[in-house]
Amino acid sequence: MDIRHPLDTRLPAMLRSGRPLRAIFNSLPSAAIVEMCGYAGFDFVVIDNEHGSAGHETTEHMLRAARASGIVPVVRCLRQDIARVLDMGASAVQIPMVESADEARDLVQQVRYPGVGRRGSAFSSRAAGYGAFAGAAHTQRSNEGIALIVMIETPEAVDQAAEIAAVPGVDAVFVGPNDLAHSMGFGNDWKSPAVEAAIERALRAVSNAGICAGIIALTPEDEARYGQWGARYFATVASSVITQALRHASTAGGRAKAVEGIAY
Repeated sequence: MDIRHPLDTRLPAMLRSGRPLRAIFNSLPSAAIVEMCGYAGFDFVVIDNEHGSAGHETTEHMLRAARASGIVPVVRCLRQDIARVLDMGASAVQIPMVESADEARDLVQQVRYPGVGRRGSAFSSRAAGYGAFAGAAHTQRSNEGIALIVMIETPEAVDQAAEIAAVPGVDAVFVGPNDLAHSMGFGNDWKSPAVEAAIERALRAVSNAGICAGIIALTPEDEARYGQWGARYFATVASSVITQALRHASTAGGRAKAVEGIAY
């Protein structure tokens, strides 16, 4: 009997591949939306537990939905939740507000098992198949197959971008444009020339270090511009996509087009 391992280990290779990757943040506590993201063809989904409302049990169900629908699941979480999220079977954690190489090195230690880091071992978790895939093989699979994505969101972090990206064990660096704009005093105007200059500097530094650089890209024009600066991981936001679709559907013409695509 062919049993699918609960831990999807494709992400590190995807981040090293050199090809553009398209992801979607989902802050809504819904396994169905995770499945929909998978069926829509995104490379990976970022379950947003920094700003979302999902508890740990719901997060685990969302990870199951990702595995069932074939999409790689990343969880954006706070530092204190790293161990639990990884034991649930996340393929990666994406950690906000990393400002230095020292912070990045400490995160590597939290994500990797002993031999590389200091993550606590537990083989009764979902990630280890509740003991079905315990022992050294699980430790190796996790150390090699789980990714760490760190987020740059302040001017201090932009100054340290190259050093952060150079930390062994960091698989990608994501620039958070909205928080960066706020920290620079521009509110949510991340299209301000000063903020865009900081974004460009960070993306180029990360790319030049040979690490996958990521950013929110809400339009094809955003993706083209950030791609020229070295970005390869482009993300959109599920709640925004859904809201825009609903707004479109609320118009007469939008309703007509929506109905054409529905099979009753």
